[in-house]
Amino acid sequence: MIRTRRIAWPLLAAVLPFIFLAASFEIVPLMTMLLSSFQEEAGSAFTLDHYLTSLSNPFYTKAIRNSMLIALYSSVIGLAAGMLAAYSITRLPESVRDRILMISNMTSNFAGVPLAFAFIILLGNNGLFTLVFNDLGLPVLDQFELYSWTGLVLVYVYFQIPLAILLMYPTYYGIKQQWREASGLLGAGTVQFWRYIGLPLLLPGMLGTFSILFANAMGAYATAYALVGGNYNLLAIRIGSLTAGDVYVRPELGSALAVLLAAAMLLAMWINERMMLKVRRDLAE
Repeated sequence: MIRTRRIAWPLLAAVLPFIFLAASFEIVPLMTMLLSSFQEEAGSAFTLDHYLTSLSNPFYTKAIRNSMLIALYSSVIGLAAGMLAAYSITRLPESVRDRILMISNMTSNFAGVPLAFAFIILLGNNGLFTLVFNDLGLPVLDQFELYSWTGLVLVYVYFQIPLAILLMYPTYYGIKQQWREASGLLGAGTVQFWRYIGLPLLLPGMLGTFSILFANAMGAYATAYALVGGNYNLLAIRIGSLTAGDVYVRPELGSALAVLLAAAMLLAMWINERMMLKVRRDLAE
């Protein structure tokens, strides 16, 4: 006898507010953005001109290139530092380990306008460290400019490292202690173990973490805007100025750029999911 499941209408009704919010603030804006990216500016006809402009106009291609370079550099630095920090955390006692992970979780969410203001207060032209080093006669920050490409990378690295720690930390537990002991019995040193066993096992997690860090940096807007405003040509800043600017508003072109940004981030998320599937299999073995 086949039993049919009864629909729990009270539970379904309880989920309806969430469905409404998700549709109102995520699905509807997404569909509107997609539709707008294919519409002409002066009418309702469909066109691909906005995508052609996004990929051919030097001003916008430079914005894409700048965003990708900053995302690349900050992701590589964040991943390298995060891997070393995550490995160090695994060697600590559990009580200390939990506290450090909690701090990393808090730090990874400290971004946007507050983070930009914090760096301005510390490393700006009249920042605390800048004035202290000048008074001491130390040329530590003479060649450093916070409101430049180097400054942006530094700020991005600040919130990339804690995120890399949280993402890389579980992957180290996929390396069994028995493998270390077996490699030692076979005459392998520390360098050989990490070269032939450790790093190949960590590689899927590294690639997945890198893709998340890259997408995180590509989509960062508030931090960069609060730090440099519209003075630096970044993709997220260009999208904001085209959709909500004070002088020159072209929401259709901004929507096309936003679709390209969303496609890049979705690709990064897909790569991360594929890599993390392998990591989860290694952890389960």
